[in-house]
Amino acid sequence: MSLDRVVLAFAGSMLLLSLLLTYYVSPYFVWLTVFVGLNLLQSAFTGFCPAAIVFRKLGVRPGAAF
Repeated sequence: MSLDRVVLAFAGSMLLLSLLLTYYVSPYFVWLTVFVGLNLLQSAFTGFCPAAIVFRKLGVRPGAAF
């Protein structure tokens, strides 16, 4: 899987997890949802994504996955 797809899958998973935690554990987990959403928004405008840096260091390759 390419780096872009891994980052998108991670962001989507974090959003779903935070919504489940908000519903079942504490309403304060909604702030995790807000944080992930704001991070996605700033990443769209600046191109800087901390998760992409972490995944790149873990060995995920950018580009098309063949």
